[in-house]
Amino acid sequence: MTKDYRILLFYKYVPIADAEAFTAEHLQFCKELGIKGRILIAEEGINGTLSGTIEQTNSYMEAMHAHPLFTDLLFKIDESEGHAFKKLFVRHKKELVTLRYDKKLNPHVDGGERLKPKEFHEYLQRDDVLILDGRSNYEYDLGHFRNAIKPDLETFREFPDWIRNNLAEHKDKPVLTYCTGGIRCEMLTAVLKNEGFKNVFQLDGGIVTYGQDPEVQGKGFDGNCYVFDERVSVRINQTDEHVLVGKCHHCGTPTDRYVNCTDDTCHLQHLSCEPCESEKKGYCSSECEEHDLVASGSVL
Repeated sequence: MTKDYRILLFYKYVPIADAEAFTAEHLQFCKELGIKGRILIAEEGINGTLSGTIEQTNSYMEAMHAHPLFTDLLFKIDESEGHAFKKLFVRHKKELVTLRYDKKLNPHVDGGERLKPKEFHEYLQRDDVLILDGRSNYEYDLGHFRNAIKPDLETFREFPDWIRNNLAEHKDKPVLTYCTGGIRCEMLTAVLKNEGFKNVFQLDGGIVTYGQDPEVQGKGFDGNCYVFDERVSVRINQTDEHVLVGKCHHCGTPTDRYVNCTDDTCHLQHLSCEPCESEKKGYCSSECEEHDLVASGSVL
């Protein structure tokens, strides 16, 4: 099938004056263009993922590069057979990545050293580094770099306390961080440096760029990468060492399929193989199924 659509992933930390007004203008521009996706705008910058036809995405990139704040905005591009989103959301937020840290940080200035995919892969081979995943639990469970630490956090704003409680004794060790597109690690490395860590590095462009690099080809990444669009899961490791690390929530079978719990009061996104999804009717637990039956009056 011809891939006439593209998915754009991008972000930039840059001060935006009157960010709320810019958000309203940007929403109107995106509507007129006909793209779909999720774009967040704050006084500290922009973060987005969108989909559209080749013509639409070209127009978006050209318009952004013509704007004085975004002339050097980097886009990660994936081909697609159709839209990766059902709707368009352009929203103003206080922070691009919700942290609520006790100190105002400028990630673009305060962040850790950037490593290109080849450099990052070379660091992965060392025995003296800590590899820190900068994402949430469900993202790690689907796929991660080999030997990476899982912080076991539900939200990004839990990172500062977790760092103080779990990594304080390792401040002299090199720390490698990574996330999907790079924005969370830019902030995470700024936090690490502010907490006293000396040698802090971030994967430039994130997991997505690492998987697209023709030389590295995603080596060392096990499983698949969680993405925030209709695809949900994408392959990163393009070599013959690719393996699935995600396990079915119910039976433990290797899988890369995420489903939302059928119970409207839950909607827990959980890994599930096809047989278990069918057998469990999409519920993440027997409690959720029972709750739905009671709510519908099927069980008194």
